[in-house]
Amino acid sequence: MLGSFSGTTVPALLNSTSNQLYLHFYSDISVSAAGFHLEYKTVGLSSCPEPAVPSNGVKTGERYLVNDVVSFQCEPGYALQGHAHISCMPGTVRRWNYPPPLCIAQCGGTVEEMEGVILSPGFPGNYPSNMDCSWKIALPVGFGAHIQFLNFSTEPNHDFIEIRNGPYETSRMMGRFSGSELPSSLLSTSHETTLYFHSDHSQNRPGFKLEYQAYELQECPDPEPFANGIVRGAGYNVGQSVTFECLPGYQLTGHPVLTCQHGTNRNWDHPLPKCEVPCGGNITSSNGTVYSPGFPSPYSSSQDCVWLITVPIGHGIRVNLSLLQTEPSGDFITIWDGPQQTAPRLGVFTRSMAKKTVHSSSNQVLLKFHHDAATGGIFAISFSDHCRYLNQKSGKLNIIPSFTLGQVCETLHRSLPHLRPQFLHL
Repeated sequence: MLGSFSGTTVPALLNSTSNQLYLHFYSDISVSAAGFHLEYKTVGLSSCPEPAVPSNGVKTGERYLVNDVVSFQCEPGYALQGHAHISCMPGTVRRWNYPPPLCIAQCGGTVEEMEGVILSPGFPGNYPSNMDCSWKIALPVGFGAHIQFLNFSTEPNHDFIEIRNGPYETSRMMGRFSGSELPSSLLSTSHETTLYFHSDHSQNRPGFKLEYQAYELQECPDPEPFANGIVRGAGYNVGQSVTFECLPGYQLTGHPVLTCQHGTNRNWDHPLPKCEVPCGGNITSSNGTVYSPGFPSPYSSSQDCVWLITVPIGHGIRVNLSLLQTEPSGDFITIWDGPQQTAPRLGVFTRSMAKKTVHSSSNQVLLKFHHDAATGGIFAISFSDHCRYLNQKSGKLNIIPSFTLGQVCETLHRSLPHLRPQFLHL
């Protein structure tokens, strides 16, 4: 059917594509009107010339008679320049209402499809001289781009393509490629990826053809709960880092900072670290806790562990065996008032002893744990630095914890002459 018409609007020019034309007029029992008047004339049924198929494009439609429509579409990576649909016009000379379009590889642009192709200008022919082209792959948030080069040929060192992990010129560069070697595949970690191509005034070559495909930016595995430590970080997405810290008395084994790697399978760039109690070591903090190996689990194998605690010169150290659940026979802790076992001994402590607090007269104490019993146990030894002074009027020995000894004792001695710093064993 060429058309159905009613009302007062004059229909447009019609052209039949057959040697016969059927018209049907209908009126009902109500309002009458003037009706219609039409004219017709015979025209030849010659066809429009077959339209050219653009390079790197396809044509849809095989009829070229009057009013027939032919459509065009470009291959991936090419942009259609002209009209996507053309119609065969009536008249004594058959012609299309528009010329066939062209399919060209453009210099730059924005692509938002989940997959696509990007080409250097003029591909597969040589790119022009003095080109500066920028493309942006804009995907939904939460997706990155997997980029795969299919063809690559540029003037070495002079003509190049840069790919950046983000929308800005300052975004991290994922790669800069020049020459004839096919680049390896790339995975962006941002939903926006920028490509920049530059050619100078000299040699021109075919350039590049690449494909991209969106992939979901999943998070790396949750590192928590982190036993005996804490995790600091904003998130577990690709490119984000987290920092691991141990609680006092524990020592970190492994890498303290992990970064979520890009790739189809999300994972951290190193194994998760652990917070463990070392068997001995050097401690330089002003306060803290020394735990038994494996704490809070019982220690097991026979072992000797030695810790050296050092605070700033001029400080003393208060040591409190706050938890001591060792085997009564064969397990004991020895504390020396100095850095070596030849220093004065502050005590040897077992589970059955009542006195479990000592004070040093120097800024260093040595702790040694010996275990050779059949079964294990646990212990926790807290320590802190202090300033000690003797009240010469009362004869009492006083302690000020967690202060700089030199400042506090000097102030006390200057303002109150009857106070004198002391470093004696309690």
